[in-house]
Amino acid sequence: MGQQHWKIIRDRLSADISLGQLAPGAQLPTESQLCQTFQAGRHSVRRAVAALAVDGKLRVEQGRGTFVQAAPLINYHIGRRTRFRKNLLEQGVSPAGEQLADCIVEASAEVATSLGLPEGSAVHRLLRRGLADGVPISIGLSYHCATRFPDLAARRSAGESVTEIYRSHGITDYFRKRTVIFARRPDAEEAELLMQHQNQPVMVLQKTDVDAGGQPIGYSEAVWAGDRVQFSFDSLEDGADAPERVADV
Repeated sequence: MGQQHWKIIRDRLSADISLGQLAPGAQLPTESQLCQTFQAGRHSVRRAVAALAVDGKLRVEQGRGTFVQAAPLINYHIGRRTRFRKNLLEQGVSPAGEQLADCIVEASAEVATSLGLPEGSAVHRLLRRGLADGVPISIGLSYHCATRFPDLAARRSAGESVTEIYRSHGITDYFRKRTVIFARRPDAEEAELLMQHQNQPVMVLQKTDVDAGGQPIGYSEAVWAGDRVQFSFDSLEDGADAPERVADV
């Protein structure tokens, strides 16, 4: 194959994926089998597989093998009412969420400012993962005042929505005050939780929610798999300065 063995292997595997000969979710042959198939060395095979993983076409799971990436592309609408579950269901995708960790911590300067609290205030810190058809598409850290919402972590862990919890605390409606989106590379833990290559970029979405009186009630930073989601922003119907109404992201 010459000096560009890995590029030829990459292109052939990519073509097999595009043609459906390697179906979504299918496991690739072992490294030894690929070496034999392509009459190439392990270095070339590993480089080809790594390149396809960065492109989002393959997913390498330590101890299990390499699989064709089966994640759907989600068109995630952000507007006056932003709902994770509704966004996915409208696209024929099954949504799910899981709480990975929760604890009460002292609010950092950034979190305290976002929530309108003194620095060092007790806040819930929840780590959750969002899935589409069983494939991870986002992980998020959210922060809420532990005094105002003392039961939030336990109720979220039990499966209750943020909207239900807010309502039980007298908050019948809430809005998105601000959304910030930027791209970066994930750290090792984020890449593992999203089941993607660490060199593959992620989209980071930071948001602050407020109640009807404008009081901050929640701050979160969600990390989304860059090749599995695209964001679209709806125009506000009642003025550009109006806040965005949201629910359960």
